Amino acid sequence: MIEKTVRGEEVVMGKAKVEEFEELRPLLFSIAYRILGSVSEAEDAVQETWLRFDGSSTRPASAKAFLSATVTRLSIDVLRSARVRREAYVGPWFPEPLLSDPYEDPARAVELADSVSMAALLLLERLSPLERAVFLLREVFAFDFQDIAEAVDRSEAACRQLLVRARRHMHEGRPRFAADRQERQELSARFFEALKDGDVSGLQDLLAADVQLVGDSGGKAPRFARAVVGAEKVARLLGSVFPTLVEVDVTCEPHEVNGQPGAIYRDRDGRILQIFALDVLDGRVQTIRAILNPDKLAHLGPVADPWAVTREIQRVRRGPR
Repeated sequence: MIEKTVRGEEVVMGKAKVEEFEELRPLLFSIAYRILGSVSEAEDAVQETWLRFDGSSTRPASAKAFLSATVTRLSIDVLRSARVRREAYVGPWFPEPLLSDPYEDPARAVELADSVSMAALLLLERLSPLERAVFLLREVFAFDFQDIAEAVDRSEAACRQLLVRARRHMHEGRPRFAADRQERQELSARFFEALKDGDVSGLQDLLAADVQLVGDSGGKAPRFARAVVGAEKVARLLGSVFPTLVEVDVTCEPHEVNGQPGAIYRDRDGRILQIFALDVLDGRVQTIRAILNPDKLAHLGPVADPWAVTREIQRVRRGPR
């Protein structure tokens, strides 16, 4: 009887652990993703956090504090090793695209949306792993300094200093003018319509004078030789390439990417070819980021062969022989 009672209590406690963890999973993933800029690595960090929570023989006073601290420490360790790999990355490095953030907090909706944008994640790359973690936990997720100190294994005073430095770096890189959500949506809709039609003039009207078009292929897909800068150059390049995509049955599916306007491009079989993410500032498209590296798209579904699509485009351009 005693043995059955003990086993029954273990089952109840195990079920309670699972429920606590699943309730906090969206928060844990959101913390890990913002630290790492990688969906796959964030998911791995969350899974390892669960294993440590499940394997713990003691019940923490606060599951949220324990799990958040664990996933933060794991993510910091992964980021330190990832930065070495990123130094050898072929071409520009962008975060893995995120189509929807699982964590919702109406009281901090603006901070959450801003912090997951491509622009913000690339700004965070300027910070040390510790600065990055402290900044996110405090500014985005509103953790108190006691919990932050526990998460990063530093004193509260040290965390405050880390936050000051992080804020300064982030402030220096932030844009002066931001667009509201409706303005971004309207502008992006016009942009993708002009892109589909190859309307060079229409595209140019929507682009900032110093707009940049940058691609992340990681050496695993065709890419731009370098960043293309300037409204006229970018409009002409896009206007010449994208109508041909339509001819080879590539479709454009407008979709938010990292909380900002963007689109998913698919081949004729519905496989993902590339992701476009736009920065809209002061009423114009300021930056266009194309994520073409198949490794960074695999978490979204089946991935197209970008080289095969490129060969088909070249064949169409040559015309019948």
